[in-house]
Amino acid sequence: MIRFMTESTTGPTPYLPPGARVFVAGHRGLVGSAVARRLTADGYEVLTRGRAELDLRDADRTAAHLAGTRPDAVVLAAAKVGGIVANSASPVQFLEDNLRIQLSVIAGAHSAGVRRLLFLGSSCIYPREAAQPITEDALLTGPLEPTNEAYALAKIAGIAQVRAYRRQYGAAYVSAMPTNLYGPGDNFDLATSHVLPALIRRFHEAREAGRGQLTLWGSGAPRREFLHVDDLAEACGVLLRSYDGEEPVNIGCGEDLTIRELAALVADVTGYRGEVRWDTGKPDGTPRKLLDVSRLHALGWKPAIGLREGIASTYAWWRAAR
Repeated sequence: MIRFMTESTTGPTPYLPPGARVFVAGHRGLVGSAVARRLTADGYEVLTRGRAELDLRDADRTAAHLAGTRPDAVVLAAAKVGGIVANSASPVQFLEDNLRIQLSVIAGAHSAGVRRLLFLGSSCIYPREAAQPITEDALLTGPLEPTNEAYALAKIAGIAQVRAYRRQYGAAYVSAMPTNLYGPGDNFDLATSHVLPALIRRFHEAREAGRGQLTLWGSGAPRREFLHVDDLAEACGVLLRSYDGEEPVNIGCGEDLTIRELAALVADVTGYRGEVRWDTGKPDGTPRKLLDVSRLHALGWKPAIGLREGIASTYAWWRAAR
């Protein structure tokens, strides 16, 4: 059953009232930092804790922290993330670290009496060959993409945990599945980054070095959807205020492009004019991944930042932050 805002004699009551205290887990990451900025701008009191002060994999310390601060809501944006290379090299860490974080934070929030929680997963939870665009009910209908299976299984477990707390305890906890994200605060380390920041860095460095050609992994044929993290943060606020259902909600822009087209766009933005070659001996990953975002659109949200605009601003941010 999907519920939206509760009704009262004076009109709809948001699930996250104005001025609420929100603990953002993972506030220093790409997603968490954007969510913290957005919630602060919207007038909420954002609570955070650095990794050195609180290891979210530690269930006892996490529960004690939440019991001591008693936030009105929690946004679980903390996760171990990475691209194809990192996922393939360290599946144990991607599975176990994410499971520990989710178990600690969700169980700790419940024991502390937190009324509202938003768990952020990933579009990689869906089957590799899912029909496009991918609706939320495609979950568990087919095999996962092997290169990030461990991470996907951890996120699927998080969805199941949220559902279990809803069904057993009536908790107003919800899940959201973002598409590929980018923006300020992204990871540009070539060994662990996702495709878009990796392309930005590689094209920038190739231009700076005056290289006449650049080789990229795969065929360039897979299609991907990209959403600016500030648009994601706005969507999270909408979900916290107005959605209460056990079904996960996709967050995306509803449009995709090939990796080859993305590379051409990044090359243009960064000013690289050399030749681009493709190493087809390297893996492509999932052939296509485009989310159906009609459930989120029904809540009145749509993205505001175009891809070219977002890439240009992210490139400017990275150059200034180096």
